[in-house]
Amino acid sequence: MSKVNDFLSEAGVFFLATVDGDQPKCRPLGAHMEMDGKVIFGVGDFKNVYKQMVANPKVEIVASKQDGHWMRYTGKAVFETDEKYAQAMLEGAPQLKAIYNEQTGNKMMCFHIEDATAVDIMVMGDGESLL
Repeated sequence: MSKVNDFLSEAGVFFLATVDGDQPKCRPLGAHMEMDGKVIFGVGDFKNVYKQMVANPKVEIVASKQDGHWMRYTGKAVFETDEKYAQAMLEGAPQLKAIYNEQTGNKMMCFHIEDATAVDIMVMGDGESLL
């Protein structure tokens, strides 16, 4: 998992794809962390992306680095039930505390990806597994 987390950190912004009915949806994310041997991501419980993942947990994350490498991380989103993940995510990205707090009522929902593949691909080359 460290290779996946490191790749995402170097890329900075990455893209999460979900499905809404029969329509793919893709959006940029940046919040992630490695914890308990998993790469953890966070989305808001009030956002469509959360509702889409609850309805269909199949997701894909794509990230690109300046050196021409890009990663495809594919699998099933599994939401964490332990609040420690959301607390750690907010501590690691304190700017998110203005969005996710008791006053707004918004809750950070953390997830990891299971049954996953992660491939580091050169623009014109074969991929190498990161898992």
